[in-house]
Amino acid sequence: MEESKEEVAKPELPFQNLFLLSGLLNGMNKFWMYAGTILFLVLGYILFQFVGFFPLISRLIDNGYSRSEIELNPGLLFDSIALDLDKNIILSLELGMFVFAFVGFLLGLIYLHRKTLTSVITGFERFRFNRFLFSFLLWALLLIVFMMCNYAINEDDFNWNPNYRGILVSFIIMSLMMPIQTGLEEIVFRGYLLQGLALLFKNGIIPLVLTSLVFGFAHMSNPEVQRFGWQIMLPYYVLFALFMGSITLLDEGLELAFGIHFANNLISSLLISSPNSVIKTYSFFEISSENPQLEMLVWGVMATLAFIVFSRKYAWKNYSLLIR
Repeated sequence: MEESKEEVAKPELPFQNLFLLSGLLNGMNKFWMYAGTILFLVLGYILFQFVGFFPLISRLIDNGYSRSEIELNPGLLFDSIALDLDKNIILSLELGMFVFAFVGFLLGLIYLHRKTLTSVITGFERFRFNRFLFSFLLWALLLIVFMMCNYAINEDDFNWNPNYRGILVSFIIMSLMMPIQTGLEEIVFRGYLLQGLALLFKNGIIPLVLTSLVFGFAHMSNPEVQRFGWQIMLPYYVLFALFMGSITLLDEGLELAFGIHFANNLISSLLISSPNSVIKTYSFFEISSENPQLEMLVWGVMATLAFIVFSRKYAWKNYSLLIR
């Protein structure tokens, strides 16, 4: 006797999005696995404290700073003048914490979830490098164009004082280590957590909002937040995350978001430095005055232009992917 269609029909998948399906169909997804993986990530970060931060604290104390001063101003740990160290040494240590955290995350992903790294990066069989490269070049071009416009309008705020050797070393360090820093943030917030929350809520929009809020609050200890206030910087970080998460869902992979994030950190750090920069590097220009409201407006224009280019180049049509 033949089985009925109802008996042989496969269960309907909860998503019509390859990226979200990748989180469902690869490995295992138990709550304790997510908790354990995040714990491994945090432990990797804490381990770095012993390797990198404690020697810096000792050096600050040797240079005349008290423990109470360091506790009140943790930014001293990355202050090359206070530490009497080259900026690139501090840059290596600053990015090193992400290397340790990435190793911890990878251990949890592989040994607890039994997932591959590719499964939390893209909905396709392999990383789409051409997309990553295109978004990197597009965002780098936009950054350079708008920086040149800013320079033409506010030339007096820019101080040309490059240390070419220092810039070259900064570029090498960031080229090697910054993909881990930006990649970890993208994978954790726009990949791993977004996929995991999608399994809970059975859609993309709620995880997108939640991970964007978490991303914003995770950056509230940055120096620019202390300088300009959370009222300005929190919306910026949340909107940035919403933009990156949206293109990730629409393109069904992290490649575009990864390219933008990498270009944003690498190019902007090499072009301009300021006392409020979270990443301390040698750069071509030092800027003496900042306008966060204007910068946020410029970012909005850049994000809009990039979104239009991506949507047309990759023929995005099914915008319901954001909620299905």
